[in-house]
Amino acid sequence: MVYYIIAVVAFLVDQGTKYLIASRMELTEQIPVIGNFFLITSHRNRGAAFGILEDQRWFFIVITTIVVVAIIWYLQKVMKTSNKLLPLALGLVLGGALGNFIDRVIAGEVVDFLQFNFGSYTFPIFNVADSCIVVGVGLIILDSFLDMKRQPSNPNMEGNEEA
Repeated sequence: MVYYIIAVVAFLVDQGTKYLIASRMELTEQIPVIGNFFLITSHRNRGAAFGILEDQRWFFIVITTIVVVAIIWYLQKVMKTSNKLLPLALGLVLGGALGNFIDRVIAGEVVDFLQFNFGSYTFPIFNVADSCIVVGVGLIILDSFLDMKRQPSNPNMEGNEEA
């Protein structure tokens, strides 16, 4: 149950921050937080990460629906194990996916606002949902590596070289 609470908290923080940006800032308005390195920038994205597949709203709605159902199914399965990292990761991905999903369903676009500049390079503007998804996927990858270390090596595989 706690992993669904994590998903709900991620979703609510995402939606709350998006609401603040959409209701209090004009589109393209910027608020410097750390000089020109980190800015709050009101931006809308009609595509996926980095603006790819722009205006493919129904594609994203269908894919996200399938992904959310799969995450819930898998979360139910892994919650019964002693592993705590994987369900935490799935909860973050679920909350993030639902946050961007709601934006696409209601408005046809996602509110993005976190902008980082590295010299002359501007990283694509993103939001809390995107952050939850990236952190969640990173934790899933970490869990996979940890799981490989937890698995005992197969003794039948070692030393079976033919002479």
